[in-house]
Amino acid sequence: MFVKVCGLSTAEDVTTALDAGADAVGFVLTPSPRQVDPDAARLLAALVPQSVPAVGVFRHEDIADAAAAAYAAGLRWIQLHGERTRDEVEGLQRRGFKVIRAVTMADSSESFEDRGEDLLLVDAAVPGSGEAWDYASVKDKSVAGRQWLLAGGLDDSNVALAASTAGAWGVDVSSGVESSRGVKDPEKITAFVTAAKA
Repeated sequence: MFVKVCGLSTAEDVTTALDAGADAVGFVLTPSPRQVDPDAARLLAALVPQSVPAVGVFRHEDIADAAAAAYAAGLRWIQLHGERTRDEVEGLQRRGFKVIRAVTMADSSESFEDRGEDLLLVDAAVPGSGEAWDYASVKDKSVAGRQWLLAGGLDDSNVALAASTAGAWGVDVSSGVESSRGVKDPEKITAFVTAAKA
C-alpha cells in the first residue's frame, strides 16, 4: 500500500513520516492552516530522499504560479485540487513535474476520467472535514485499473478497511494524524503508516 502523509510543516513531522515508512510526503503551498511558504518547504524537502516524492499541494492557483512556487521549494511533484483540465496537467508535465490530480466525490463523473495525471487522488465530497464516508462508492467511478489514492476521514483505525473496500492503490492522510488542526502527532503518523501497510 502506497502511503502519502500530507500537510507536514516541521522537520519532526517529515522525519517521523519517513521513519514510519511513508512513500510520499506533502507540503501545502496554498492558503490553509497547514500552509508553509516555499522557503520553508525547501528546507523540509531537503530532508526527503530522492526516491520519495515530495509533493507541493495547490488548490486554485494558476499552473504557472503553482510551478513557480514548486520550483522555489525544490519540489518535482505537484498536487492540484479544483477542476483541472488535461491541458493544465500536461502543461505542468512539460515543465518537468509529476502531477497528482485531486477530485472529490461531489465532482461530476467526467472529472474522474483520466486526464493524463501521474496519480489521481479521490477525496470526500467535503474535503478537509476529517469525516469518514462511504468508501465503497468509489467503485461507481471510472478509477478501476489506475493508480489512485484514497483520502478523506482516514485514520489508523479505519484505513485498512477503507482502502480494501474502495480498492485503492494507495492512501493519503492529513487531519487523521493530527492532535489539533494543522498540528501533526508523531504517534498518530506512525500508527497510520503501520496500519495502512499492514
